[in-house]
Parts: sequence; structure tokens; C-alpha cells
Amino acid sequence: MKKHKKHTNLERRDNDNFAPNEIAILGTNCGIISNLVHEISEKLSNYKLAYFDASHAKDVAQNRLSEYTFHHQGNLQITTSGNINKFEQRLQFAQFDYVFINGNHYRGAKQILILDQEKEASVLKRLEQLDRIQFVIKLKKDTAYFSFLEEKYPQIKNITCYTIDEVDKISNHINYLIQEKIAAVKGLVLVGGKSTRMGQDKSNLDYFGKPQKIVAKELLESNDLETFYSVQNSSENADEIHDKFLNLGPFGGICSAFQKDPNAAWFVLATDVPFVTDQIIKLLLNHRNSAKMATAIKGKGKDFPEPLITIYEPKAYPILLQYLAQGYSCPRKALINSEVEIVEVDDDVIRNVNTPVDFKNAKNEINKL
Repeated sequence: MKKHKKHTNLERRDNDNFAPNEIAILGTNCGIISNLVHEISEKLSNYKLAYFDASHAKDVAQNRLSEYTFHHQGNLQITTSGNINKFEQRLQFAQFDYVFINGNHYRGAKQILILDQEKEASVLKRLEQLDRIQFVIKLKKDTAYFSFLEEKYPQIKNITCYTIDEVDKISNHINYLIQEKIAAVKGLVLVGGKSTRMGQDKSNLDYFGKPQKIVAKELLESNDLETFYSVQNSSENADEIHDKFLNLGPFGGICSAFQKDPNAAWFVLATDVPFVTDQIIKLLLNHRNSAKMATAIKGKGKDFPEPLITIYEPKAYPILLQYLAQGYSCPRKALINSEVEIVEVDDDVIRNVNTPVDFKNAKNEINKL
């Protein structure tokens, strides 16, 4: 029998069992768990949250038709067939900042244990699943810890404990767990484009006494971002990411950066926007909304965001790949049709320099500043 050949080792996004950031709630009945999740979600509505549960219906016939029922206010109800598949769930949950799991049905990488005197047998059955308890919730203040819990986890009484009515405190704790996993931002300067209209590589144009690609890199690095050049061809330079997605322009450069590090957010900056200043970089970073697919600059007089002055969150990577699978390689199209935080600025600040005449005018203007 032939041995299976190992495939290329790719960097993977950090995932728990089903999602990048998940927590299972167990130890009490499903109704209490569901109510708690909905109360917490009201407090944390600025995040994109999901609840992963099992149907409690009995004797359900196998579906032969998948039904997608959309409501004009944005609600969607899906009835379909198929079993749980962690790889499919990771794709579905990639867009969410936090996924709550009904731990009575599915195992989560992290857990919240609810102490319910009536569910002692249920907790005992799932004792091995309680390997990363984040905090404990008591249904009543005087609810005692089960003896087998103390035996298995001697430190359990030292874990933070709330009562079920302390929803604000519980929500604040969840908020901390979400914040803890917000991705660090890295910088990506796009160089090596065709620059057809300019007649020479725009990244090497000199507006400030040095090539613009160096100016752009320094802008990002001065804001504490580890920054790389996006280049077409492979090299030995540690600060370069060469295209793995060939002949796709900036789209390929962005996807190549995510392939290098799918757990980072990427601040993408073009080199043909010399009027972008440190103030603009700081503005975008300060308005970053990690719950959205991206945070993008848009000119006040423009209809669409500027995809090459944008912070792309890790959740943007699977979205970009979905567009690529449909035959689209335009990052702007992905931004326009996704949940994006828009930061508006004056059009002049982000105008492109594409031709020799544009360059001459821009250079003259910059010299007068």
C-alpha cells in the first residue's frame, strides 16, 4: 500500500473545536443556558456573536430539501440535512468574535460551569470535559461544589464565581475573554505592481528624499506595526512576502499575507498615495473595529472605500477566498459587500498618483508643504 504523501504545511488560523473563540456552557438545563446566552448577547451587542446548540425536536425526518428563509430585516432561518463537521463549522463561525456552545450537547475548548444541585449526575458524566473552566456560575448563592469536582480539580474553588443573576459581571468577564483574542495588527506595503501608466515602479518614486515604499513602511512601523513588503517574486529578505496567489494584483498580495499569518490583522497600504500621513494611519488604527471584516478609509466625495488603505481582520481571509472561488479578485468588491467599518477623510488626502504628470504635480505640492 502506498503511503499518503504529506501536503504542504500551511499556517492555520488558531481555532478551538468549532470556532476561533468559543466557550461551552454546561451544568444546568438547556433553557437556562439559552436564556443566559441571550442576556449576555444583549450586553455585548457590539460584537458578532453566535450560539451553537442542538435541536431538541424528536423523530425528525431526514430533510431532502435545504430551506433558507430570509427576512427583510436580516434574519435567516436554515433547515438542512447533514451532520456536524468541524471543518464546515469553522468556516461558518470564522466571522464571529465569540461562539457560545450548549455544552450539554457539544464539547467546547473552554467552559463555563453552572452549578445546579439538580444536575449533579450530568456534571459527573461530563467531568472530563471540564479541562479549561473560565469561571463558575451558581444558580443560588448557597449552591455547594460537588465533591467529585473538588477531587478532580482541587483549585476549582479559587476560580472566579458568579451567581446567575450577575449578568453584568458575567458579560464583563466574557468581554475580557473576547478582547484577549483580538488579533495584533501587522503592516503590508504593496510594491512591485506593473505601474503601466507611470512607466516605472511607483513604489520607487521619490517624494520625500527616499523611495516611497520606504516612506510607507516607516509610517506603519512608527505606529508599532511589524511591517512587510508585498512583492511578486520570491527573495531571501525576511521583511518581504512574495505572492503565492499569482497574477491577482493587490488581492493576491493580501491573500499571500494572510497565508503567511492568518492570525494577524493586516494594515494594507499602497505606495501610490503619498499624501497619506501618520495622522491618517493613527486615525484608522484608532477607529479599528475588529468585529467587522475590515476598517477602511473612504473619501467623503467617493462612493466606495479605498481597499489599499485598509485594516483587514483575520475573518477577512475566508471571505476573500470565497470571492476568489467565484472568480472575483477585487478587494473593493469584497469590502462593498461585507460588514466594514468606514472612516471618512477628505478626498485629497488619499488621492492616487498614477501618471508622470500626477507625480510631477504631487511632488511640487509636497515640496511646498
